[in-house]
Amino acid sequence: LTAACSSHYGNAIEEFCLAKFKLDMEVLDQRQWCSWEDTVESYGELTNCTFLVALKMNCFWPNRMVDEFFIQVHRHYFHDCSMTGRLLHDPPNRILGPFIVVPILVTLLMTALVVWRSKRSEGIV
Repeated sequence: LTAACSSHYGNAIEEFCLAKFKLDMEVLDQRQWCSWEDTVESYGELTNCTFLVALKMNCFWPNRMVDEFFIQVHRHYFHDCSMTGRLLHDPPNRILGPFIVVPILVTLLMTALVVWRSKRSEGIV
């Protein structure tokens, strides 16, 4: 990070990028802040903006200032978001059931077939 980047880059991303992101987030109800579907576009624009500002100012991207900037954004806008909305959940039983029952039935059927064939071939030598 050059001296010019460290002194002006932080101000530029706050003035150009964060200002628009704040406006976008104010449009949303605060309960929607944790919904990735509702915030992904604004978040993507914020990320792209920090990249474009770095490009125009001949700064490296990503850099320590960008990391700190996004940590502050997350602390302010996403600190109450739980991970439950992003965790994988088991599918409903009507979908999960066949994936459990079918292998069990195939195993039982194959075991029965092996036992039946072994008993049948005992008399044949």
